[in-house]
Amino acid sequence: MKHAYLFPGQGAQYSGMGKDLYEHSAQAKELFEKANEILGFRITDIMFEGTAEELKQTKVTQPAVFLHSVILAKTLGVKPDAVAGHSLGEFSALVIAGAISFEDGLKLVAKRAAAMQAACEAQPGTMAAVLGLEDAAVEQICAGIEGVVAANYNCPGQLVISGAVEAVDEACVKAKEAGARRALRLPVGGAFHSPLMEPARVELEKAINEAPFQTPLCPIYQNVDAQPHTDPQEIKKNLIAQLTAPVRWTYITKNMLADGFANFTELGPGTVLQGLVKKVSTDVEIESKSAL
Repeated sequence: MKHAYLFPGQGAQYSGMGKDLYEHSAQAKELFEKANEILGFRITDIMFEGTAEELKQTKVTQPAVFLHSVILAKTLGVKPDAVAGHSLGEFSALVIAGAISFEDGLKLVAKRAAAMQAACEAQPGTMAAVLGLEDAAVEQICAGIEGVVAANYNCPGQLVISGAVEAVDEACVKAKEAGARRALRLPVGGAFHSPLMEPARVELEKAINEAPFQTPLCPIYQNVDAQPHTDPQEIKKNLIAQLTAPVRWTYITKNMLADGFANFTELGPGTVLQGLVKKVSTDVEIESKSAL
């Protein structure tokens, strides 16, 4: 049976994440300390003992989630037949698939976080979850309002929209009028996966193009097109586009199932992806691991 590993994105963080790894694995401790050195601050202190507010800062959240996922996977010695990651999780997936080194992956994630934070501050925006409507209905609502787009296709009946604050609020009202069960703003720092992230995309493009990518050991199903990729140039192009394009997680899950994957492990903080996969199909084996 083909086994795929899944990696969560921003929002899955919690205080104490990764502490068990640090305390019980010499390999994990070494990688965490290397990360502290690369980042120039002790992110482990914030991960292990920090408040929810400290962990919520994009410059902390993204490397923290990346480190928890990647170091756990490396400590467990996983050998996947395919990988996928939700938004930020795509970087974790690429490291575990051998497409990029741990060090280069962390540097890109840190740069991505800083660029996204700057874009959020330059042009404020927000995101909202729309529950209980077909994707096409939400897309139609967004098409009729300037400044809001579909951002995260999470699972059937759950689509996150992103854009300017007023536009997102208007789309939420229209979604409820159209029969959405819920349409609520999310506690995020900006309009991720929308055109408002264009300055961050431009900044990250150069760094990704300069980073040494290898042919991965297994396919990675990428957010932008939900298709499996092994060509380093294609992977880079999709990774750059990811910042302003929607995350097609529903379709990644469907494509993996169609390609014969029926066994999944979510590695890192939280159990969000486990829940999303089950919404697509209950006929799968899936577990979430956050510790040894």
